[in-house]
Amino acid sequence: MTWHVAEDDLRAYVRGELTAPLLWSADTHLAACATCRALLAGVTDPVALDAGWERLDAELDAPRPGWFESLLVRAGIADHTARLLTATPVLRRSWLAAVVFLLLATVGVVHTAGSPTLFLALAPLLPLAGVALSYGPALDPTYEMAVVAPLHGFRLLMIRTLAVLAAGLGLNGLATLALPGYGLRALAWLLPALALTATGLALTPRLGPVLAPSLVGGAWIAVLLAAQAAQERGAGSLAPFTAAGQGVAAAVAALAAGLLFVVRDRFDLFNGSAE
Repeated sequence: MTWHVAEDDLRAYVRGELTAPLLWSADTHLAACATCRALLAGVTDPVALDAGWERLDAELDAPRPGWFESLLVRAGIADHTARLLTATPVLRRSWLAAVVFLLLATVGVVHTAGSPTLFLALAPLLPLAGVALSYGPALDPTYEMAVVAPLHGFRLLMIRTLAVLAAGLGLNGLATLALPGYGLRALAWLLPALALTATGLALTPRLGPVLAPSLVGGAWIAVLLAAQAAQERGAGSLAPFTAAGQGVAAAVAALAAGLLFVVRDRFDLFNGSAE
């Protein structure tokens, strides 16, 4: 070595005050020079060195946000809210891919059978299932983190519900575009979807995140079976997809939303014991 790092520069290096390009030269030189490394050890403050290692460990152990989480943070959403939102199980690619496959298969069946009934029956269940999978200790792997988050339980539920509904209804809407021959009739799933989702959420504090949506989904299937039997007896279109049926779905959605608002505080006490 023809030169060594000056002691004053080493002290500045330890304090983090050495600036480029001298900092780069010092880094390169210290990697190859045992003499300067020994001198560096003599001028290093042990307390500052320990603190520096702690900061480094914390930085290395900190979870790296994904692109979606980074996008939410840049949009002004608090980092803890973005983390809880992106951790929602049904916003992951596996669930979304399964929904897309199911919708594509259903649309294919509709084109083959010449009737949108299967699609109209299935589409309302997907948002209900998505919301059910986004909250609760039995289904959400990040539930413990959600419980200790600085958020009202109802607010967290609404954040995740809106995200899941945006994804689910968006995919349903894209699938609807593949059925242009049925016009507005292909959108008859929308109000039942909102009614089922709101009802499932409103019943969750009482029945739990598994039983509540299961009962609501079962009731929907029972209604469809009864409507199918009535149609076979010459009653015309399936009742849930008529104007009267759509009006009933809108009324149920409104009532369930009101009940959900009334029981909103129970989500802070909800621990899944009712499931």
